[in-house]
Amino acid sequence: MIVWIIFLVTIFIFLALDLGVFNKTPHIISSKEAGIWTGIWVSLSFAFSGVVNWLYSNAYIANPTEISPTVATLKYITGYLIELSLSIDNIFIIAVIFAAFKIPQKYQHRVLFWGILGAIIFRGLMIFFGVILINKFSWMTYLFGAFLIFTAFKMLFKKEEEDFNPKKSLVYRIIGKVIPITSHTEKEHFFIKINNINHATPLFVALLVIEVMDMLFALDSVPAILAITADPFLVFSSNIFAILGLRSMYFFLANMLEKFSYLEYSLIAILSFVGIKMLLVHYYKLPEWASLSFIALSLTLGIIISLNRDTKKE
Repeated sequence: MIVWIIFLVTIFIFLALDLGVFNKTPHIISSKEAGIWTGIWVSLSFAFSGVVNWLYSNAYIANPTEISPTVATLKYITGYLIELSLSIDNIFIIAVIFAAFKIPQKYQHRVLFWGILGAIIFRGLMIFFGVILINKFSWMTYLFGAFLIFTAFKMLFKKEEEDFNPKKSLVYRIIGKVIPITSHTEKEHFFIKINNINHATPLFVALLVIEVMDMLFALDSVPAILAITADPFLVFSSNIFAILGLRSMYFFLANMLEKFSYLEYSLIAILSFVGIKMLLVHYYKLPEWASLSFIALSLTLGIIISLNRDTKKE
């Protein structure tokens, strides 16, 4: 329990420093700044694997039946890479939402900051109940596995559909029934008064739509990481570090997403892999290094092929 408290307090300190010190004044985040912060968050995420190793070493010494520190470390890194890879589609949706609601670039960071706080809470709840379900009902692993394979096939054979329009979404219509919506943006405010009546600004609407979309994406990502481990701390910590790096990664990759078009096939391969792994979990268990190697190789190949094809087009 103490480890959980320390971890959560540390995360909220990072977030407080982010908004209160490093991004106190709204500004347009350049690709260079976003790249630096992306590097910082990725480095911190991998450095945390050392903390995981240390924590589970102490637990393993006290009780040798517990998960070994090496296995725990590999599970954490594998889970982190899965969450990071599945965030690619999320980045694209965020870009569409910001464009639809005409959110000024200098206020986008503020929206994503509060979006991350909500994501931490919702992901925490989904992980909590997901772990309970898997531990209590072993057959749930088959259900999750089948769902992931279904999602992979849906991505592979999807047809060209109408572009996602946030203003036609259910959440947008619900917000409009609860509180009046204005197209006017006043600095970084989520609400403004017009004729003494509170109106939701595009920033607040974009925030709620992003939160709902994150919950939908979590339906894929949470079962995917539960295929790697049902240890709640490993699942939660890898999830949170992936979410924390999502903001800077958005500003870094938002204008380059088209260059990584073949990454979608990497995601399909990863979802299929973890889905099959869940279906076979009671019959055959792959070693942790095999899972990590497959996921890392899939991402690497997706990036290399995307960049190579993009270079040939030029």
